[in-house]
Amino acid sequence: MKYHKTTGTKRLTISGRGGCCWEVMKMKGLNYRFSYYFLLPTALILGVTWIFLSIRTIFLDLESASSCSSLDCLGRRFGPSIFGQGDASLINVWPKPRTISWPDPLATILSPSFRIVVSPRLKNHRYLSAAVARYRRLILTEHHNPIVSPVVNLTITIFPLLFLTLTVADQLAPLHHGVDESYTLSIPTVGSSANLTAKTVWGAMRGLETFSQLVWGDPPLVARGLDVWDAPMFGHRGVMLDTSRNYYGVEDIVRTIQAMSANKLNVFHWHITDSHSFPLVLPSEPELARKGSYGKKMQYSPEDVNRIVEFGLEHGVRVLPEIDTPGHTGSWAEAYPEIITCANMFWRSMGTGSADRLAAEPGTGQLNPLKPKTYEVLKNVLDDVAALYPEPFYHAGADEVIPGCWKADASIQNFLYNGGTLSQLLETFINSTLPYILSLNRTVVYWEDVLLDDVVKVDPSYLPPDKVILQTWNNGLNNINRIVSAGYRVIVSSSDFYYLDCGHGGFVGNDSRYDRQTGDDPGQPFNYNGGNGGSWCAPFKTWQRIYDYDITYGLNEKQAELVIGGEVALWSEQADPTVLDAMIWPRASAMAESMWSGNRDETGKKRYAEATNRLNEWRYRMVSRGIGAEPLQPLWCITHPGMCNLESG
Repeated sequence: MKYHKTTGTKRLTISGRGGCCWEVMKMKGLNYRFSYYFLLPTALILGVTWIFLSIRTIFLDLESASSCSSLDCLGRRFGPSIFGQGDASLINVWPKPRTISWPDPLATILSPSFRIVVSPRLKNHRYLSAAVARYRRLILTEHHNPIVSPVVNLTITIFPLLFLTLTVADQLAPLHHGVDESYTLSIPTVGSSANLTAKTVWGAMRGLETFSQLVWGDPPLVARGLDVWDAPMFGHRGVMLDTSRNYYGVEDIVRTIQAMSANKLNVFHWHITDSHSFPLVLPSEPELARKGSYGKKMQYSPEDVNRIVEFGLEHGVRVLPEIDTPGHTGSWAEAYPEIITCANMFWRSMGTGSADRLAAEPGTGQLNPLKPKTYEVLKNVLDDVAALYPEPFYHAGADEVIPGCWKADASIQNFLYNGGTLSQLLETFINSTLPYILSLNRTVVYWEDVLLDDVVKVDPSYLPPDKVILQTWNNGLNNINRIVSAGYRVIVSSSDFYYLDCGHGGFVGNDSRYDRQTGDDPGQPFNYNGGNGGSWCAPFKTWQRIYDYDITYGLNEKQAELVIGGEVALWSEQADPTVLDAMIWPRASAMAESMWSGNRDETGKKRYAEATNRLNEWRYRMVSRGIGAEPLQPLWCITHPGMCNLESG
């Protein structure tokens, strides 16, 4: 309240951006009669006072309205801000959008009655309606307060943001590989509505996630004067989870899918079965799970699968099933011992080299391609999996077919004795199963071993490139190049970059190599001098290692088009639900951004330095959303940006 000597008035001023103000005047030295001359200023006073009180109620929240009367106070009241002075890079959206314009950084209040408005034809969309309800609830209740507080630049307007108007061009496009996930988001400087447009409902979901990350504080604020155009660089962006070695409950899986959606990842690669257990209940082959799982409470019923698949669709995440064959099938022997070779045998022969081992790790057993019963059982499995999972991709495994396991079987020994080869045995299996999978209207994904293994592999003529995709996990860029040079599409899961379980030590017991007090055996580093400590793919893959992987490096334009994306992978020898979140997040977030908008800025420079602060903030927000993501740095580093860098530049 200021007293103006010249006019003899008292002026109450509320100032915002641009110097706008409202004045309540009280004239001195005048005697009003109950007349028109009295009613007019009185009405003005009451009207302006009502507006003022309404604005105070909206902006300052009734419980603390009297404590704030300036922008500085508003900044303190609303807590730390993600918005800086004109620098769009300070808007903490993860993954970073492809293009974002925020020339005049403003933020304003989000109405408590904020709504997401969709056209009548979209209201009944099975999956978008669920996403709209979910995001409205999140936007209004999250009240996220970032850790670091850049300069706050707020604008107070009469009208808060009331609506987000959502428009979708094609509501029928299914969630398949290659679906358009682009969107455009515009939050104008003035007005009560923002606009989100997308080609498909799946792009709309990506835009809703971005909008949710542009809201923060209590009561919530939202960015103003901001425009985003966004679309992924790669169509396949996934997380692979192994649920055979250790079991994960349905809630663990849907929580993982929820976090994937927040990171704009779109493929949950479910490695369901392996030699260790067969947890999937199949109507046509119930004995596989009854005898091959860890128990009734560690199985996935058809109802469980349906819930996971539907949850994925509601979050824009495809569920890609993998039934690994012909290797990694020891668990099948509990129901069908006659079709499995070397089942339940010790995995490596003492006193012999690795070439004579029976499995890549403990847990032996491989399907016998010479047994007709093998294909009878497998056909039932394929039919049931196709019915349970609508996803057009089917992962058939085919990794780590171990020669020693097949050689342990008498019928295969006879086959080899009569001039057959192990590769011909694999070709028999592929030629007997691939056509049937294709008949189910599926595109088949195999691990790269089926083509690139040194010993057991098929001739490329058995793998039509238009029907088969290969997933690489060895030798980094070299194997990517080999696969695309052969004309195949590739999913990248290079263990040197994307294996999340690496660097955790070995899991096999009775290992005398650890009993070394002063040094390892000569020429065999294990605990000292750079030894891997029992982890074959050591060291641990940090988020920066993951973020910096250029999966199309060295490829020409035509070859690069065959790289459809990538997946981080969590194999579960030493993982289970107790460590699931921390093992995946936020390292999978690093891959998510590199797959969505890349790992370089507009000048072509790697942006890992700038990404550090943003990923710290995003990890903090994920934790507040119920995802147990592991910390990247001490909190001190987050509150002192740049001070924990290796290089000061």
